[in-house]
Amino acid sequence: MKITSDENVNQAVEQMVQAIRNTDAYLEYQKQLARVKEQPELKRQIDEFRTRNYTNFDKLDQFTRENEAFRENPLVSDFLAAELAFCRMMQGIGLYVTDQMHFE
Repeated sequence: MKITSDENVNQAVEQMVQAIRNTDAYLEYQKQLARVKEQPELKRQIDEFRTRNYTNFDKLDQFTRENEAFRENPLVSDFLAAELAFCRMMQGIGLYVTDQMHFE
């Protein structure tokens, strides 16, 4: 994938992608994703949960109460925890890169 015409930037981005792919957070996320995909109906429910969870902040308390039992499933809980850790890592990387670029 070519990002810019600057080959140095392309190489650095590719190195960063490879480094991310080797992190514990990414590897755990991929492991949990593979486990969840083995159960398509559960995957569909998780996707619905994620959509509702990330788009309805004003109804978060009600949503949390309604889904407590669903999150008690160890596979659901492990997947969502791994996904959250990976997303936080990616967010941190994005913030760091943005900060280093002095982007406003």
